[in-house]
Amino acid sequence: MNSHQTSATVEPDEMTQIELDVRGMTCDSCAVHVEEALKSVEGVTEAEVPGWQSARATVHVESAVDGEALAAAVLEAGYNATVKRRKPVGGLASEDGKGSDFDLLVIGAGSGGFAAAIKGAELGARVGLVNDGTLGGTCVNVGCVPSKALIRAAEAWHRAGHHPFAGVETRAVSLDWDAVRGQKDTLVSDMRQEKYADVLAAYPEITFIPGRAQFQADGSVMVNDRLLRARKYVVTTGAQPRLLPIPGVEEADVLTSTTLMDLPRLPKSLIVLGGRAVALELGQTMARFGVQVVILQRSGRLIPEDEPEISRALKGYLEEEGIGVVTGVQVERIEREGDERVVSARVQGRPQVYRAEQVLMALGRQPNTAGMGLERVGVELNKDGAIVVDGGMRTSHLDIYASGDCTTKPQFVYVAAAGGAIAAENALDGTGRVLDLSAMPAVIFTDPQVASVGFTEAQAKARGYEVITSELPLNYVPRALAARDTRGLIKLVADGDSRRLLGAHILAADGGEAVQAAVLAVKFGLTLDDLTGTLFPYLTQVEGLKLAAQAFEKDVAMLSCCAG
Repeated sequence: MNSHQTSATVEPDEMTQIELDVRGMTCDSCAVHVEEALKSVEGVTEAEVPGWQSARATVHVESAVDGEALAAAVLEAGYNATVKRRKPVGGLASEDGKGSDFDLLVIGAGSGGFAAAIKGAELGARVGLVNDGTLGGTCVNVGCVPSKALIRAAEAWHRAGHHPFAGVETRAVSLDWDAVRGQKDTLVSDMRQEKYADVLAAYPEITFIPGRAQFQADGSVMVNDRLLRARKYVVTTGAQPRLLPIPGVEEADVLTSTTLMDLPRLPKSLIVLGGRAVALELGQTMARFGVQVVILQRSGRLIPEDEPEISRALKGYLEEEGIGVVTGVQVERIEREGDERVVSARVQGRPQVYRAEQVLMALGRQPNTAGMGLERVGVELNKDGAIVVDGGMRTSHLDIYASGDCTTKPQFVYVAAAGGAIAAENALDGTGRVLDLSAMPAVIFTDPQVASVGFTEAQAKARGYEVITSELPLNYVPRALAARDTRGLIKLVADGDSRRLLGAHILAADGGEAVQAAVLAVKFGLTLDDLTGTLFPYLTQVEGLKLAAQAFEKDVAMLSCCAG
């Protein structure tokens, strides 16, 4: 324990955590000066400034310490501070680890939890991993893995001509849904064993504890009937499909993404509520399996956060496959009439009724934070129940970190894993690492795929850039021509002053494979000239990025194959 820390001699219920807003810091030395000023105040047991850019400080004090005394000490050091919040510490274990069962207790054994636990083990910490439910979390069990398996199966079925929209009925055999579902389940089981159970067995220093965790008022965690204490905590409990409180939704027994993929038989018709990734992926998959699908989207267009050119084009491709797409829909009620579900809605203000055998609600995900007792220890949640974290994955509590879909960060499995490792490292070593999302890729696995990184045109303009853009239809990309699939486009967004690439947005078959080159370009500040001056392999989809960069200056229709 550092000399300024005296928490081992202070009763837990006498301790208070105070968070300060600090202004005037301009460098790393400033952060050190503020920390030293705070530690000089009598009654302060711990003080931390997580980098001068954070503009904040977190202090553990004896309850009698006045926030004004802290602000005065910071002012004397040449900076300004105001008290943002004050709450009981809750008796978490002291920094030296005495009285704790673990150095790090990770709650949730999905991708984020495993990343945190493994990082903790690599750092030599005593790690506990608590999990309630199936090992592996959302992605491998009910998310990415099973959905992509079904998407690939539906794509193969569709391209073989076994679908009702092929122009000529070519179906020689009926779809064996039991076999498709069985293959999906086998893949899930194998990956859960290989990527989670076997990995956990390879780390004997990680103690696995099955059960539901609840924070107690004294800062400990109850798992079943066992009370656990740790120096630091990482919460990675994920999220589940959100069911909006639409009248009749419970009586109608609507489907979620989880229950849809496990239906014992496919419905004849399906209404999909939503117009983003899950709704579009599963809606197209079901349609390609022969289900009649209509997608009802509340916003004025599909995937409203993406470029409007991509939204319009994707809508057209879905409609060409026989999928109904209706935007501007306000659902008012869902009812069940015999074997049908009935959705009553308003479309552009006019009443409309839709009927189908099943209804899928794909309207976002709800963080798994309810009933964990996070409020008891002062962890801040937003209005949706997500844990508020800073760039270093720390919550409003000094000793509790979080990562993944249960937080305010983007809900992607790779973000959860990266954040989990950073959370563990910051918690144990105080390294101050920050999760960098400036070049975060996103892929929607429709056909064609939607892949993006960086700013859209609207986002770049809102941030004050002098924006220039190019839009390249895929019929100018040799790979698309050779594959006889020119559906889609590539849109690039750049800064007109520096010519630096700010964003790339791709609608193309295997667009997710091509976007990573753009990720690197955005991350490392490459310019359009860097892209046009780089060799790209011929007859690849990623070559379209170079052609789109050339389109800022040239008419690509006038270029020969592989033209520089």
